[in-house]
Amino acid sequence: MRAVIASVALVAVLIAGQWAPVYAGGVRSVDNASAQEVVDGMAGKFGRGVANVATGWAEFPKQIYVTWSEDGAGRGLLIGPLKGVGMTLVRTLAGVGEVATFFLAWPGFYDAYLDPPYVWQKE
Repeated sequence: MRAVIASVALVAVLIAGQWAPVYAGGVRSVDNASAQEVVDGMAGKFGRGVANVATGWAEFPKQIYVTWSEDGAGRGLLIGPLKGVGMTLVRTLAGVGEVATFFLAWPGFYDAYLDPPYVWQKE
């Protein structure tokens, strides 16, 4: 039994060791990015925020459609609007947050607050 546990632990350590160099080399920050990458990140974050503020309302019909497609008509009509109201607020407020903080390289390197970043993208 100890041999099995030791083997699993060894494989886990080896796998983790393989991922660390790949992840560490791919991390971007303001310190190691060019000025153009920083400006592009800011512009992308600002534009994404404006788009989410302008189209946040589209989460309402989207959530009805998605819930209807995945769970059936009954849940789509009952649960979909509730999810739609919630996601409308979340997406709109995330857009406000991205516009207000577009100059900060947070989270990550100007990464989106939500996944998917835009309402029209597939979840």
